[in-house]
This record gives sequence, structure tokens and C-alpha cells, in this order.
Amino acid sequence: MLILLTNDDGIRAPGLLAALRVLRRLGEVQVVAPETVQSAAGHGITINGPLRTYPVPVDDETTGTSVEGRPADCVKLAIQKILPQKPDLVVSGINSGANVGINVIYSGTVAAAIEAAFLGVPAIALSLLMDRGVPDYEHAAEIFFESIQRIISNGLITGCVMNVNVPALRAPDRPKGVRVVPQCVRPWSDQYDKRLDPRGNPYYWNTATFDLHKDDQHTDVAALRDGYVTITPLMFDLTDSKMLDDSRVKSLNG
Repeated sequence: MLILLTNDDGIRAPGLLAALRVLRRLGEVQVVAPETVQSAAGHGITINGPLRTYPVPVDDETTGTSVEGRPADCVKLAIQKILPQKPDLVVSGINSGANVGINVIYSGTVAAAIEAAFLGVPAIALSLLMDRGVPDYEHAAEIFFESIQRIISNGLITGCVMNVNVPALRAPDRPKGVRVVPQCVRPWSDQYDKRLDPRGNPYYWNTATFDLHKDDQHTDVAALRDGYVTITPLMFDLTDSKMLDDSRVKSLNG
């Protein structure tokens, strides 16, 4: 099996290294990842400048390719030009921070996986919930590996992204289990503090908060909060199929 490993935290991120070490058990792993941190980059791509690449030692066994671009750039470039052949699987992560709920829309980690699915390669996005302690990436990688094995054994699905999140755990603690759950779509409560810089010029600081309602208890956000590994299947088709049959939309036909 040929696996492309990427992320949005940069090619030197500890989560990527931890993922690399467990993924080697499945086959050959090629690393193509951003040169710099691209958190919350979403699905941006580079079209008005060059995509410069550099060889970067990831560990003693693997030299990866860093890309001066976004996570989606890395996947497109890797599949089209860098890899010797189309990969069997793309893995994005391990991200430092959960990608559940509406954060999926902003996530560069998930965007890389969605780009792979768009290009016809099964993909898995891996994200680790953070707390105030020191993250145990090695332990998280072992937990992720269990879910990856289960996903592969059940059959990889072309065009689908499996978005996997793991609670903030440290060895030897274990998650309560695994839950396949829908994405929570409740929005953040966006708030912006207006402040002044030392020269008296105004600027704004995002102080958004998120409140989980009782109607959201069977979603990825709630299950992760409760200590479960969450798996949510995602797709890149944004068509609202139900609305296609809505009379208000049908009446737009001319």
C-alpha cells in the first residue's frame, strides 16, 4: 500500500511524525506537507505564485517534501507530480486540535483529505483534541491506528473522507469507545473585541464561543467531549439535494 501523509501544522509537526511511525506498518509512506503552519487555511490553493518545494528529513528513515503552499496544494502536487504513482490512501494529520462541528469547514487538515477524495483517492483526516497538558502524540497515534485499521478492513471508499477525532488522552488512558456520528452544524457565537494598538489605531480580536445544545448530543462534538473516538464520513459534494425538489428552487428554472 502506498500512503500519502500530509497535514496543516507543517512538515515538522510532532503529530505528523507520530502518524508516520504507525502508518509504516501498512506500507510505504510518502510525506508531502506544508513548509509552514496552515491551520484554519480551509480549502485554499495557490494559483498566483510558484509552489516551491524542499526536501526535509522527517526522521532517520524518511525524507519528505515541504511545499510553500496550502494543505490542498500539497495533495494536488503530490498526486500529480511528486509521487511515483497514485496513492492507495491519503492520511492528513495528526492535527493539533480537534476538527469537529463547524470547524470542519475551516480546517486545512480536512481540506487536504477532501482534496484527495475529489481526486479519487480514499482519505482519512486525523485530529487530536487538545487540553492544557502536554499532548501525547505517540499514544494518540496508536489509538488512531486502530481506527485506520478498522476503516481499511471494512473497505476504503473512493470519494469519501473519514474524519477521525481522538480525545485528549495520555498513556495508558483509553477512549470510552468509538462512535460513528454526524457533524454538529451549530455555529460559533462570533464576537469581536475592539481594541487599540499603542498608536491608538483600532483592531479587532475574535473572542468567539461555542455552546452545545441538547439537540446536539448525538453529534461529533458531544461524543468527543464524552471521551469517545469519533468517526464522521464527509463528502465534497455541497449540493443540497433536498432543496432541488423545493418549489422555491424549482421556480428559478427559466
